Amino acid sequence: MSPKQKRVLQFMRKFVTARGYPPTIRDIASGCEISSTSVVTYNLNKLEAAGYIRRHADISRGIELLTNRQGQRHIVIVPIIGTIAAGEPIPIPDSETWDMVALGELEVTEELTRGKQGVFALRVKGDSMIDALIKDGDVVLMEYVNNAEDGDMVAAWLKMEKEVTLKRLFRKADHICLEPANALMQPIYTSPENVEIQGKVIAVIRQLI
Repeated sequence: MSPKQKRVLQFMRKFVTARGYPPTIRDIASGCEISSTSVVTYNLNKLEAAGYIRRHADISRGIELLTNRQGQRHIVIVPIIGTIAAGEPIPIPDSETWDMVALGELEVTEELTRGKQGVFALRVKGDSMIDALIKDGDVVLMEYVNNAEDGDMVAAWLKMEKEVTLKRLFRKADHICLEPANALMQPIYTSPENVEIQGKVIAVIRQLI
């Protein structure tokens, strides 16, 4: 798939998700900043030949998105919005919450997002969760939540330190324990007032090399 075809496909998926019906060729030309409808048609033909879409020439908005090349699974676009420490906490610059401007995008199956809304992705830095099979360079899919159960793997914002970390959450009588999954590293103990949950892990995409 060429970069232009990828851009067209991503635009169509977002358009259908937002509006519930497919775009016209002119919608695609405008949304992808393509100069002519003939160029859009050329790229749609390539996408159809590759099995990503099906076109119905007798229908005005006759573009059917196939979920993948075999048409078996629904594909979801997930924004990558930054990096999270799985080790010592690292600062998140310029904000006390996540900057929701995407640094990139992932195409994942709906099974990974579990049908949840507002899923985002973070690249992992560090090895404190290595015993949970999350290592440096992996990507975690996060559900945006502000609360979590004991044992959940969360993105925890430490307010006083202005830092964020990836750990398992445990509530004690008078403090919070943010526990690594690495026997060589120590837990972080802090007050409940100092912790803000900014998401919990729902899936891991592992870097294989």
